[in-house]
Amino acid sequence: MTTTDTPGTTAAASFRYEPLPIEPAVLAGLRTTDDAGRPSRPFTDDEGGAPLRCCLRRSSPGESIALVSYAPLRRWAAATGAEPGAYDEQGPVFIHAVECGGPSAASTGAGYPFVHPDAPRVLRRYDDRGRIKGGRLLEPADAPDAGFEAALDEAFGDPAVALVHVRAVEYGCFLFELRR
Repeated sequence: MTTTDTPGTTAAASFRYEPLPIEPAVLAGLRTTDDAGRPSRPFTDDEGGAPLRCCLRRSSPGESIALVSYAPLRRWAAATGAEPGAYDEQGPVFIHAVECGGPSAASTGAGYPFVHPDAPRVLRRYDDRGRIKGGRLLEPADAPDAGFEAALDEAFGDPAVALVHVRAVEYGCFLFELRR
C-alpha cells in the first residue's frame, strides 16, 4: 500500500492506496496470447469509453485496443507461491493493442480509476494464500473517493488481507488491484 501525507499534493497523489495496472511484462504476453490461450485480436474502438487495465483510464475513440482474458489472481499467485485453488478465475479486460506507457496523473485524472457515483463496485479481499477473505459492495452513494478509501481502510485493517481486487458489479469485471 502506498501512503501519502504531504499537504498540497494533487488529488490523485493524495490517496493512500495505489491502484495497480496490469504489469508491462504481463501486457506484452497478453497482446500475443491471453490467459485462456487465445490469440489477441486488436480492433479500433470507434466509440471510446472502454476501461483500459494497462493505463487505468477509459479509451478514446479511434484507439487500437484488445479484449483479452486475464487471470489476475493466478498471476499474483505465481509470483508469490500462493495456491488460490478454485478462487483462480479469468475474465475479460480491455488493454491497448500496443504498449502505452501505463498510467499517468494526466491520463487518469483525480481519484481512483473507474470509481464513479453512478456505478456500484465490489472490493474482493484475498489473503496471502489467494483465498477470499470477504468483500464489500460499494453502492453508488459510497463509491466516490472518500467512501472508496474508507472501504480500503476497512479491508487493509484486517492484517490477513494481502490484496484487494476492485470489480464492476454489472459484469463482475476485474478493474484493478491494490496490494498491502
